[in-house]
Amino acid sequence: MSDTHPAVLARENSNKFTMAGDRESWLGLFAEDAFLANPVGKSPFDPKGEGYKGKAGLKRYWDTVLGRTKLTIVATQQLVSDNTCACVLRTTSDFGGGATTTMDQIGIYEVNEDGKLVSVKVYWDWDALLAQVKELGLG
Repeated sequence: MSDTHPAVLARENSNKFTMAGDRESWLGLFAEDAFLANPVGKSPFDPKGEGYKGKAGLKRYWDTVLGRTKLTIVATQQLVSDNTCACVLRTTSDFGGGATTTMDQIGIYEVNEDGKLVSVKVYWDWDALLAQVKELGLG
């Protein structure tokens, strides 16, 4: 695996900009017709489980999900194949006052020939997150 593989770089920058709260740089990583599902399937973020499509959809996702949460994202393993990086992620959400949740996730990042993200799919267990939130007394 090469740290200069376009999909690895896109994944690293996506995580970096997310953790920095840098909406415009994060959006700049995506192709105009990109698709994002995080989590894949139905959730309160995406009740129909259809994901977010295009720049307008990505902006909506940032404004309703990513931009409202302080996250730490670490890739613990990654594999590349063709134009795709698949990785195991450990994501910690910081709610302040020492209240945090931690989720293991599988992220699939696909780029086009220009290195722009065309598809991001992140698989994780919504019910497991909700259980952690309830334990913290936040939900």
